[in-house]
Amino acid sequence: MRDWKACERRVAAILGGRRVPVSGRQRGYAPDIEHPSLAIEVKSRAAYPAWLEDAMRQAEASARYSDNPERIPVAVLHRGGERYADDLVVVRLSHFARNFTENREYTEAGEKGA
Repeated sequence: MRDWKACERRVAAILGGRRVPVSGRQRGYAPDIEHPSLAIEVKSRAAYPAWLEDAMRQAEASARYSDNPERIPVAVLHRGGERYADDLVVVRLSHFARNFTENREYTEAGEKGA
């Protein structure tokens, strides 16, 4: 099995969805994962850009040393000259799953993916 297929299956399981086989996707309009309330597109890469990792580490440090242990680390990506409504919000999958899906107990401790 290809690594990206395994990745899509694992993310589907974490978020409570079902992977849509490539043969079932028409013209790019179908998401990678069928879910009742999310349109999920999964991209698997060997590494993230360093600046993105740095942004998440900074958000995580801020959350860790805050007075609120429930604070969720978030990085907002903004392109100069663009509308703020079109910015991207980046959050770790473990935080997203626990706070925005039915998988409230999810933790990624020690889990490694392809």
